[in-house]
Parts: sequence; C-alpha cells; structure tokens
Amino acid sequence: MDQTYSIAELAREFDVTPRTIRYYEAEGMLAPDRKGQRRIYSPRDRVTLALILRGKRLGFSLAEAKEIIELYDAPQGEAGQLRVLIEKLASKRDALEAKRRDAESALASMDEYAARCRERLNELENTDR
Repeated sequence: MDQTYSIAELAREFDVTPRTIRYYEAEGMLAPDRKGQRRIYSPRDRVTLALILRGKRLGFSLAEAKEIIELYDAPQGEAGQLRVLIEKLASKRDALEAKRRDAESALASMDEYAARCRERLNELENTDR
C-alpha cells in the first residue's frame, strides 16, 4: 500500500498550517480520503501540495497553479502541462524583469535626487559660515 500522510504531517513537512491545506482542499486542489473526520492524503496529494506551494513562490495565482496541475490529467498529459508551464514561466519572468527595470530606474532617480539635495545642503551650510 502507498504511503499516506496526515494533515499534521503535511503541514509540518511543508511549513504551512493545517488551515492552509484545508483551504486547498476546499478549492478542489487536494482530495484526501476520509476515515471518519480524519483526512488521509495520498502521495499524489503531497506532490500537488508541493506544486501549489512552488507555484506560489514563483508568483502564480492559485487559479494559475490549479490550471497547470489539472493539465497533467488532460489528454496532452505531462508534455502539455510542461508546455503551458514554460509559457507561463516566461511570462512571469518578463513581468519580473520589467519590475526590476522599473525598480532600478527608481533607485537611480532617488540617488540622483539625493545627490542634488546633498549638494544644495552643502551650499547652504557653506553660505552660513
């Protein structure tokens, strides 16, 4: 029989709260078996949770992560899933690069303005002497 996991084990392993795992379950992304009130997670649920959390770290919305994960079972299978993932990663990367350029531009403007302020302050302090 395959290894199974409790909600506490998964929460501990992935450093999330049980509430987070229940939320992903409510969103239809995890489907544990039940023994009474107890949730029993499969290896597939564990992998899905890992993918959800990785997607979050990469900047994917929950809807985007769900779409990518669901593609695994689509007729295109893993190859289709990987094609979509590569496209989405490229798009996220482009957006991050644009944000980086914006941040670098803002930092350069701040540095320039701070330098002008220091120059003016020096002028004022030298005039007062």
